[in-house]
Amino acid sequence: MIKLGRAAGAGLAVTGLILAGCASASADRQASRAPARPAGPSAGASAGATADCDSVTTCYTPRQIQVAYGIRPLLDRGIDGRGETVVLPEFAQARLSPPQVSDIRQDLAQFDRLFGLPAARLRAVTTLAGAATPWLASQEEVADAEIVHAVAPAAAITLLLASPASLSTPQSAVAAAVAVVRLGRSRGGVISISGAGQIGGELCVTHAEVASLNSALQATAGRHVTVVAATGDTGAAGEPCSVAAAPTGGSFPLIKEVNLPSSDPLVLAAGGTSLTASHVTGAYVGETAWGLPYGDPGTLFQATGGGVSRLFPRPGYQDGVAGIGATRGVPDVAADASGHSGMALAISDGGGRYAIRNSGGTSASAPLWAALIALADQYAGRPLGFVNPALYRIARSAAYHQAFHDITTGNNTAIWPPTTITGYRAGPGWDPVTGLGSPDAQALIPLLARYAGS
Repeated sequence: MIKLGRAAGAGLAVTGLILAGCASASADRQASRAPARPAGPSAGASAGATADCDSVTTCYTPRQIQVAYGIRPLLDRGIDGRGETVVLPEFAQARLSPPQVSDIRQDLAQFDRLFGLPAARLRAVTTLAGAATPWLASQEEVADAEIVHAVAPAAAITLLLASPASLSTPQSAVAAAVAVVRLGRSRGGVISISGAGQIGGELCVTHAEVASLNSALQATAGRHVTVVAATGDTGAAGEPCSVAAAPTGGSFPLIKEVNLPSSDPLVLAAGGTSLTASHVTGAYVGETAWGLPYGDPGTLFQATGGGVSRLFPRPGYQDGVAGIGATRGVPDVAADASGHSGMALAISDGGGRYAIRNSGGTSASAPLWAALIALADQYAGRPLGFVNPALYRIARSAAYHQAFHDITTGNNTAIWPPTTITGYRAGPGWDPVTGLGSPDAQALIPLLARYAGS
């Protein structure tokens, strides 16, 4: 899930640069003239700084993310997601209350003006929620949509709205996950789950519920639809079985485990990193696993989820992978999830004013990977569907270090004083913190199009 705001209980970081709704020209200039940052590992933030980014000069712009992850060369060749649709399951909202709940159409229009992107192709499906106001969106929803749009600017985005009541119990969460997977597979080629559709730790569910979810995912893979899910933001600890009962991270069992649906072997599980790139050119400098101190101890926003499954045996595509035992290893891949180095988002503060806010949490890495799959689908000229076997084949090949940034530093330890859940450490190759690593899309996408389904 996206980071919870400190003030009002929902949303991302505190307000940063305030933009008048009609002042896009000056904002464009400011975004394109970000000052030089020091070279080396501290280029993304001052040494030792843990504050969230809050402006177009401290967050990364969409173009800088595109360059850092090798996406820009594909966009320049017309591989921009045209003809593809990314489905975003989100929670319906009942009342406009900026900045926690805003009009996503207006936010995306401002985002496009600010960063020179084409108008977003946005649709809303209210079948599961019956929302009377389909365009009201939480900050999580806006973040998902703006990240997808930044990576695959010509792809259509379908908002699949679910009832917030699905947060109340594990049973309702599983039912919602099954519903969004079933409906989502008829609405687009890629489904990205970071809010609606999340369930919690594996111990939250019964075997019958796991079987129901897995059956829905099998049918979805059979339709050649890719399902991407965030691994969670509580590090090596499982997330609460009822988010509604623990909105700020307190009072829930602290167990070392992975989360559903990302642990299901039919899901592409997206973990998180902290990215360092040039704030001038976007050139990639390095990454480490996202975790403390760039998270908030005692909350639901601490470190990338990752570890080993209690429910699923090791899938065939993970056979022979060093570090994976007899059960499914999570995550498969990763991307930037740190609030101090996230992508800049435009979200209304009301009254025609917009704030730059940071993206963060594995809710940022999941839609980024979903958008990458949309690019790969376009490149291949067909829906690639279940891509996990192809990704691991690429990782076993000589092209691994061209297609991925191998993340070898950091961990996903989480702390709820006085309890510490000791996490895993990143290392060479696959690891239970950042998976195979983050993308270098200019090499990865052609390889993925070649390997998937072959």
